[in-house]
Amino acid sequence: MELQMEPMAASIGVSVAVLRFLLCFAATIPVSFLARFVPSALGRHLYAGLTGAVLSYLSFGFSSNLHFIIPMTIGYLLMVLFRKHCGILTFFAGFGYLIGCHVYYMSGDAWKEGGIDATGALMVLTLKVISCAINYGDGLIKEEENLREAQKKYRLIKCPSIIEYFGYCLCCGTHFAGPVYEMKDYLDWTERKGIWAPTKDKPAPSPFLPTIRAIIQAGVCMGLYLYLVPYFPLSRFSEPEFQHWSFWHKLFYQYMSGFTARWKYYFIWSISEASVIISGLGFSGWSDSSPPKPKWDRAKNVDILGVELAKSSVQLPLVWNIQVSTWLRYYVYERLVKKGKKAGFFQLLATQTISAIWHGLYPGYIIFFVQSALMIAGSRVLYRWQQAVSSKNSLLANLLTFVNFLYTLLVLNYSCIGFMVLSLEETLASYRSVYFVGTIIPIVFLILGNIIKPARPVKPKARKAE
Repeated sequence: MELQMEPMAASIGVSVAVLRFLLCFAATIPVSFLARFVPSALGRHLYAGLTGAVLSYLSFGFSSNLHFIIPMTIGYLLMVLFRKHCGILTFFAGFGYLIGCHVYYMSGDAWKEGGIDATGALMVLTLKVISCAINYGDGLIKEEENLREAQKKYRLIKCPSIIEYFGYCLCCGTHFAGPVYEMKDYLDWTERKGIWAPTKDKPAPSPFLPTIRAIIQAGVCMGLYLYLVPYFPLSRFSEPEFQHWSFWHKLFYQYMSGFTARWKYYFIWSISEASVIISGLGFSGWSDSSPPKPKWDRAKNVDILGVELAKSSVQLPLVWNIQVSTWLRYYVYERLVKKGKKAGFFQLLATQTISAIWHGLYPGYIIFFVQSALMIAGSRVLYRWQQAVSSKNSLLANLLTFVNFLYTLLVLNYSCIGFMVLSLEETLASYRSVYFVGTIIPIVFLILGNIIKPARPVKPKARKAE
């Protein structure tokens, strides 16, 4: 089998292991399509779990399923035995096991060299296991105790059965690359409840057109990536020739390297989007338009134009790796904010640090996510200035909007080099080559934000009754 796959792998410039993964990953689309025809909720749970396990075995080997079973088992036992504290216990146990796998396999090096292992899928699975446990723990909290909207929506009153849990974790291979979704939504989908319960006015929407759109998008993204990557290889950063380029040439190459690498992620997320849409799980309700149109936001992990044309760094978590960003907001960022208090830089930095650890313990990841916290904080300063002058000087407001766009473009593509090269030496060498401009500018804006504070809008005084 290996020998038969070698010519095909060589023809597209990937290893046999990556080709095997890509074939199994693409197979999630027909596998998810067939899930629509499974007649009962129990059958759908079994089908979802078994197909996910088989695809994992074919892609990564038998050991992958053993790696998945361990956090799944720990999470379920903690829910059964320690419901009150199962969320925090599963959080640390899940991340602990994931970190152990990151250290043992050092997957980042393998990915850079064209290899692949089950660690990426384990990353997605870990988030699903943790969110399920947290939501089951939230089921003990009374609704009147100031629950956040996400807690009210996703908390679990009853512990899922083992079969439900198995299907949720491995559902049709969605653990390969996401998107991350909630146990509550998965249960409603399998049982045809909530928005998945068809009515005369709103029958079950057809997933075929959005699925075809996502598949075409995946093909375009992969084509662009394969076209661009020979012109902008990451190895160029460590070549002596790079050091002799001008400042602007280096900055342009950083931008193009980040731009090129993103198309690989766009391809992966477009395939996963097609898979989740065609199963029906990606359906997220109906629009308010007349006539109402089906929405498929649950399957969406990226808004390509939203990333490439972001007017502010604050928008990036809303358009890049959307479902993981949502998970981080619900289960890290919001839960670090004390009641009656506003979130600040600490919550932002802590959330980005958790995101870095989730990706792996490479210095490049840590540096990138610390950089992203600085980038977002600096962008917020620009936004506050923009809002302060918008009603007084539209020209200045538009200028600040454009500056925020350029700032995001510069700092994002400067910062993401660390995410791609991973090593401390290469990351710092790349940053140093452009005089740490993408680190200095956000810090300057943060300092200026504490000096130039826009005046708060004056609230109109209520008229006294005559």
